[in-house]
Parts: sequence; C-alpha cells; structure tokens
Amino acid sequence: MRVLQVASEATPFAKTGGLADVVGCLPDALSRLGCDVTLVIPAYREVLSKGFEIEHTGLSFEVPLGTRRLQAQILRGRLPGCSAMVFLIANDECFDRPTLYGGAEDYPDNAERFIFFSRAAIELAARQDRPFDIIHCHDWQTGLVSAYQKLLYRSSPMLSQSRTVLTIHNMAYQGLFWHWDMLLTGLDWKYFNWQQMEFYGQLNLLKTGLVFSDAISTVSPNYAREIQKAPGGHGLEGVLASRSDVLRGIVNGIDTTVWNPGSDPHIPRLYSAHDFDAGKYAARVALAARLGHAAPDARPLVAFVGRLVEQKGVEFIVELMSRMAGSGRAHFIVLGTGSRSSEEALQRVAASFPGTIDLIIGFDETLAHLVQAAADMMLMPSLYEPCGLTQLYALRYGTIPIVRATGGLVDTIVDTTPETLHNKTANGFSFTAFDSLALEHALTRALDAHRNRELWSGLVQQAMGQDWSWDASAREYLQLFRETQARTPATVR
Repeated sequence: MRVLQVASEATPFAKTGGLADVVGCLPDALSRLGCDVTLVIPAYREVLSKGFEIEHTGLSFEVPLGTRRLQAQILRGRLPGCSAMVFLIANDECFDRPTLYGGAEDYPDNAERFIFFSRAAIELAARQDRPFDIIHCHDWQTGLVSAYQKLLYRSSPMLSQSRTVLTIHNMAYQGLFWHWDMLLTGLDWKYFNWQQMEFYGQLNLLKTGLVFSDAISTVSPNYAREIQKAPGGHGLEGVLASRSDVLRGIVNGIDTTVWNPGSDPHIPRLYSAHDFDAGKYAARVALAARLGHAAPDARPLVAFVGRLVEQKGVEFIVELMSRMAGSGRAHFIVLGTGSRSSEEALQRVAASFPGTIDLIIGFDETLAHLVQAAADMMLMPSLYEPCGLTQLYALRYGTIPIVRATGGLVDTIVDTTPETLHNKTANGFSFTAFDSLALEHALTRALDAHRNRELWSGLVQQAMGQDWSWDASAREYLQLFRETQARTPATVR
C-alpha cells in the first residue's frame, strides 16, 4: 500500500506539539508493516537550519492563490532512521519565518500559508509517477487536501482512485478564517455553506477536511466519542456525529527508542521493571544535584511536566500544593512553560514551600527525561486530553500517572482498585470531577498505596510491562486504510 502523509510539522524536522511526534513516528511503523510511505511538510526556516541532508529535486511549479500565483520549490530528504521519503515544499514568503505558526499571536496570513501548502501538496502528489492509495492528512492545516482531491483532482490519473483520511489531533484548533479567504482556495463559492466549509460566517478548514475526507480518525477511542457531542466537538459535534460510521479512535504510540529507561542517555543509571528502585534513586540524586539540593528528599516525588495552561488543570495543581505541601507527605516538582497567570500562580505557591516544591519555568528535554525517571507519580488533571503522551512516557519509566478520566487518559490508564489489582490491569489512579479536591483524593490514594512497598512494586512492574509502542497503533491505522480503500467514496457535486 502506498501512503502519502501530509502534515504541517514532524519530528525531528519541526515541532510545536504532539502532532509532530505522531507524524515523525508513524511512517516508520507503517513501513515496517510493508507500506511505501512518503511524507510532505513545509520547508520552514527551522527545518533548513538544522543540518539535515536535504537536496533540491529540480521540480518547481506555480500554485494559484486567489488572484496570485506562488512558486512551490520541492526539496527532498529522508526521515532519519527510516526508509520514508520526505518532500519539503519551499516558498520563502510563506515559510521563511522565525516560528511555524506565529508567536503570542498567529501570523495574520496563516490562511494563505496553509491553503498554499495544501494545494502544493496535492499538486505534488498528482505529479508522481505512481499513484497513492491513501492520502493521510493531519489537522486543520491540511483540511483542504481532501477537498482538492474530491473537487479539483478527481480526474487526475495519480489521484482518481486515492482515498483520503484526516486525523484530528485536537478539536480546539480548527483553522477559522475570514470568509473572504474562501477566494484563496480556488474552490467554487457554492461550497461555502453550513454543510461543507462555512462555520458561523467563517471559513473553517478543519470542518472542510471532516466533510470531504473518506475517513476520519482521532487519537483515542474515548476522544472519538467525546467529540461527537458538546463541549468536546467545539461546535463541530453535529458534523462528526453525522460521519460516525467512518470515524475511528486510535491511541497514539510513543517512540520507545527515545523514551526507554533501559537506554536513555539523559538518566544516570539505566533500569528496567526488575531494578527500578535503584534506577529511580540514582535519578533522584542527579535531579537533586541539578536543582541545587544537598541530597534527594526521602518523601515520594510527585511531578507535573507539560504546558502550564488551563487545559492541563494547572489551577488545581496550585490549589493541591497549597493544601498538601505542608503535610510532609510528598515533594512536588513542576516543569513547564505556559500562560503568565499560571506561571505566576505557581511561583507564588513554590515560594511559600521552598523545601517541598521545585518549580522550573521553561522546557528542557534532558530535564524532562530526568524528572520522568526520578518521580514516583505524574499528575495529569486535564480538562480534556485527546490522547496524551506524558502518561505513556510515565508508564514506560515506572512513574504512576494520576489522571482525570477524560479523552485518551481513559483509554490508557486503569484506576487502581482491589479488583484491578487482582486482575493485574491497574496502572494508575484516576478521578472524574474537574476540581482540586478530586485530584487531592486521587493523590492521597496513591500516597497510601506507595506506603505498601509490595503493592507499589507490583503496580510499577505492571505499568512498565505494557506496550505503548507505535507498532500496535500502526496496525490499527493500516486496518483503517484498508477499510477506507475498500469503500466506494461518496460523490461530491
């Protein structure tokens, strides 16, 4: 099966979030299953400055963008450690910028940039010497690709038999733009209607992809259910419910070559499920030294690693630490960056308990690995979480997740109860209510369990023994591709 992956970012080339991790890992996993995978991403300044082996193909063509025509130059490279070819679409006007999407505010011409990218990607696919069976698109930045394939390229010899799949990584980001940006797409105004591309008077690129794709996936089965009703659908729940027959939830995998306590170069002592105590203690010593402490705290280490924003439940972590930091039951560490209000609230509570709370504002890859290895528990009290990767990294490192039961956290974390302990399915602690008291109750249960060394050791070994690699997820994607390829696509007029 020949698969084209189209995305706005991919590790290790360019990354702002989990989307890049998925797109950077999935091609390799699909290749191991026998797929011929090609990836298309923009040639951002960041990509071209990293020293990857990238060559000019000599191919360039003009892309219509409203009344203008922009030049697309096609570069080529390889996904490191993988057989997948990578095409990079270059245009300095669109992509020679300091960041991918903008800084504190999005670039005002993001509609133009990603309409250009989508049209260039589909034109590139049409110019190949062999057809693609599946065109797999990711998020709003590529939502137009499916529409172009159905409406403008359905007679192309290379694309007429292709099927399109759109993966939603986060429904909160939809690519909403001024209605006059519809002119840039080159599509007939008749498609700017409430059933296809229009959303309360605006152009909605994610909705466009949902409507025109042959199949839709998202990053966990529970999130697939949540987005078919309010508030999870963020206004598009009706569109998703109407396409429930082609909507699938597939849990993301993790790169187990990068996140592996048995080979991680960022931690002082490698370890497995059989000697995790020694490995975690060595990591605690190294972390304490990094933070300027004379010795590691003997209390359980409770961590949060992630974006410091409302979605992640940071306000509840602040309230939790305000109440519990003085109890002597745990030591807390927070690593991340985010909104100014969240950072300032954390700074205030950390200053009140200097011997019990460590706060690191910013992001450091080495430190993130070290915290995962050193910590006993990982907090994830998210308002919503399409899939979540932090809890999967935590399981890999024997750090027990404490999560709110939402999105992919439901699909990956099994609450510790007498029954799940007996069945050997427990791997964390979960709660339902979105408030700090529910979080505190779950953490208290975890701290009580931690006092029982036999119970805790069994829980850690159970967590570390689970397989969250990309291999299982790729098999589900391949099944989705086969089912999609076998269906007769709906006719669009």
